[in-house]
Amino acid sequence: MQESPSVCEVGQEAALANEDHSEEEVKEARVRETPEDITFDAIVNTIAFHPTQDVIAAGDVDGDVYVISYSCEESGNQELWSSGHHLKSCRQLAFTSTGQELFTVSKDKSIHILNVERGKLVTKIPKAHSAAINSLKLIDENLFATGDDDGLLKVWDLRKETSFMEMKNHDDYISDIEIDRNKKILLTTSGDGTMCVFNIKRRRFDLQSEFQDGDLTSLAIMKRGSKVVCSSTEGMIYLFNWDGFGATSDRFLVPGESIDCVVPITDNILCAASMDGVIR
Repeated sequence: MQESPSVCEVGQEAALANEDHSEEEVKEARVRETPEDITFDAIVNTIAFHPTQDVIAAGDVDGDVYVISYSCEESGNQELWSSGHHLKSCRQLAFTSTGQELFTVSKDKSIHILNVERGKLVTKIPKAHSAAINSLKLIDENLFATGDDDGLLKVWDLRKETSFMEMKNHDDYISDIEIDRNKKILLTTSGDGTMCVFNIKRRRFDLQSEFQDGDLTSLAIMKRGSKVVCSSTEGMIYLFNWDGFGATSDRFLVPGESIDCVVPITDNILCAASMDGVIR
């Protein structure tokens, strides 16, 4: 005949079950909806997400580059490595499509390529431009473009370790660079209030848009390549049709101050970050 468990044994089993349940609740409580904020000692100019891992890179005004893994678990963020190779402000950076390398450009006029896993400098072009470099766009595994404070655009080929295209069609700094899905048409925005269009296959300048109010600060290609969006220091978002780069097709005034950056979330939804600290 099987004996029934005693009251004491039942109580112990219940206590253990409650303890296990409490541990699960504590574990669940340690998982956040978003990673904890990442703080830096200096102002951050640029950030980029790794294409395949929960890793972010940041470049600051002191020229330092940080690569940090992030997690929704409490205290889950971890600095993987940092680099102080740039002598002046790091203004733009980008991971390659494989995530194995990180490109950075700086006010010190140099271009650096770093190995992401080891944090080591792989390639350095010390005097890539005669003026401070402000923008960067990776085109494919071999080609990338840079723009400087004087409005000069350069397109580089890593196989030749030199630029094969240099165009100066802006009168002020190049703020942003984009490329179409066919890797043929390259767009630039500038502090002179215009957008320029280049054909990198034929190595030529195609056209310049009409002048807009304020500096054009950022651009994005949307609607399956049929629309181009530009932001400005006047709080305006300008829309261009793909085959109508000369004049805007529409414009929207965003409440707030200068729009410093626009980022497509989907093909139809765009985030705009303004100087008032609000993302819309």
